[in-house]
Amino acid sequence: MPGSYHAIVAAPGFCLGVCAAEAAVTAVDFLEPCPSQAPETPLAAEVVRQLQAYLADPRSTFKLPLQPAGTHFQRRVWAQIAAIPCGQVATYGQLAKTLTNAPRAVGQACGANPYPVVVPCHRVIATGGGLGGFANARGGFLLAVKHWLLTHEGHLPA
Repeated sequence: MPGSYHAIVAAPGFCLGVCAAEAAVTAVDFLEPCPSQAPETPLAAEVVRQLQAYLADPRSTFKLPLQPAGTHFQRRVWAQIAAIPCGQVATYGQLAKTLTNAPRAVGQACGANPYPVVVPCHRVIATGGGLGGFANARGGFLLAVKHWLLTHEGHLPA
């Protein structure tokens, strides 16, 4: 909800809400379209700069201090996701095999990712090429955001 963020970045058809403590990013949230909000802290300003760079050029990389979050398994999944290059995807099943776990568990860890876009969980798709879910949603606004992100990165045709 606008007002509870340290910055809000407008993107095509959605916004990104940024939460940042003094020394680390604590969350990036997908928001329905809303007014941008200027950064309130130096770290929030850096997050905004890097998010805007990504929105202009999906090959931009993120170098942000992220607050440790999640379970040991979730952090393992997020590390695998972070290694997927821009313009490429992996399936929930492929990640599950690498992590010797179940695809559903990988999907749940993806949905719990507190840093979407920065840790690019949108690059994880269903076996057979379908989008799968996104941020614990199986349709609607968030799936449209996943589609836009994958198109922006050149994985899906525009």
